[in-house]
Amino acid sequence: MADIALQRKNMVESQIRPSDVTDRRVTAAMSAIPREAFVPARLAKLAYSDEALHVAPGAVMLPPTVLAKLVQLADINPADSVLVIGGCAGYAAAIVAQIAKSVVALLPDRETATSVTDACRSVSIGNVTAVAGGLSEGWKAQAPYDVIIVEGGVETIPDAVKAQLSDGGRLVAIEVERELGHAFLLQKTGEFFVRRDAFQTAAPLLTGFESAKPAFVF
Repeated sequence: MADIALQRKNMVESQIRPSDVTDRRVTAAMSAIPREAFVPARLAKLAYSDEALHVAPGAVMLPPTVLAKLVQLADINPADSVLVIGGCAGYAAAIVAQIAKSVVALLPDRETATSVTDACRSVSIGNVTAVAGGLSEGWKAQAPYDVIIVEGGVETIPDAVKAQLSDGGRLVAIEVERELGHAFLLQKTGEFFVRRDAFQTAAPLLTGFESAKPAFVF
């Protein structure tokens, strides 16, 4: 147990803080939440490594530094309601739950949603609601959201997801092209969206967030 606590402390002090993560709420959350509770048992030894973890077929858990910078970019307020899309291990939702009022974690299937619910309960997190549905459709039932975090790579943000942002709301995601990319922030003002590009990083492309490809013409 002491060894795990030391690994978590080292993750924050050696990986996250040196990566320009200055929001103390983010570092405090990552210091408090046991990452190993949100990874499959086979990956427990890698819980605090700064690498992407393949938690299930087609599902990747972002490295701690990338997640920390993405959450910081979202600039979450204590009264905010947040939608986390993807993040099939539930760790991102657990971190955000330490900062926001309420979190909806949208997962691709009911089994994964149940696993995330169980993991949150195991560490006494009560403000995360895990639901199952199409990731590219968002979760309209509890919209609008002050913040939407897409934990994964995107080529485009579906209109259905953008429509679930409140006025003044922020969306953060990682735009990818040929496995390279960068994080960006979209802020909604009335009917318009203002985009700001942030840091360079990469992430696997989430299903449903592909851009439309031109039809092949003979």
